[in-house]
Amino acid sequence: MSLHRNRGGPAAPVPYELAIGSALGSVICVETGAALGKGLFEVIPALSVAWLRFGFATVVLLVLHFIDSSVRRARRLEPRRRTPLTRQTVLMLAGYSIALITMNTTFYLAIQTIPLGIAVTIEYLGPLTLAIIGSRGRLDLLWAGLAGLGVILLGFRPVRLDPTGLVFVLIAAGCWAAYITLGARARQYWSGSQLVTIACASGTIALAAPAVQTGGTALWTPGVLAMGLVVGLFSSVLPYRLDLIALGGISPNIFSILQSLAPAAAAVAGLALLGEVLGLTDWAALVAVGIASAGATLTSSRRPPKPLKPDPDESR
Repeated sequence: MSLHRNRGGPAAPVPYELAIGSALGSVICVETGAALGKGLFEVIPALSVAWLRFGFATVVLLVLHFIDSSVRRARRLEPRRRTPLTRQTVLMLAGYSIALITMNTTFYLAIQTIPLGIAVTIEYLGPLTLAIIGSRGRLDLLWAGLAGLGVILLGFRPVRLDPTGLVFVLIAAGCWAAYITLGARARQYWSGSQLVTIACASGTIALAAPAVQTGGTALWTPGVLAMGLVVGLFSSVLPYRLDLIALGGISPNIFSILQSLAPAAAAVAGLALLGEVLGLTDWAALVAVGIASAGATLTSSRRPPKPLKPDPDESR
């Protein structure tokens, strides 16, 4: 589904069912990409992996934009209108981009020393807090509490946490909450493809110098570049576009509760791709977050999503 109107600009509200599916699909893609990215740490440092992720994501998104523009010209359709650069639109874009870049960079730095499942568990404190603050009723609090129980169970492992890694993942948690909130606001003014492309391009530029310097010659080997492309697709291109679709049809607090599947998805990805074994508490956590997500979906299905605020600078 395209995130554009026929005349360009912000997308129309997304159907509820599509928004829910997009949110869940995003979780699966992100944690699969994280596991694949962590597998590269044996060859290049985390900062270089983050840069490859942003870089390949930018290239793919620009190619998709070029294809879309070419198809529209071939069909003699009106070009998509660009979002006007006002103080408000620029601030929304900047806030979203900073949150996204910082969230991903600090998370990659964290999982250098903290197991993937543990890191995602702690990182989820960000959106979980957002879900509780944005709650509109007792049932929302119940699902948020159940999701929190799952987070605690999944994190109940005899693993000593590295202090530096813990600081990084706590920063990532705060940025995750900011990413959700700012993404919903920025989407009132920018299309999903514009937001994701500009944010990833900004991350590529910001991390280029340190990533290339620390990555060395290993950064340019065919195998590393190929895996970097895969990580970029799973961790950036697919999930961020899915997130913006989801935020067009469900409220940020419901989106946050659905993100409670992230620790469970990370545990499964860690088992399948990194050999991290699940314990009894891990399986209990999977059940808890699954029930929380299903409950949030069912109890909010009759609530209409908050409509997108129209851009006053754009004609309809």
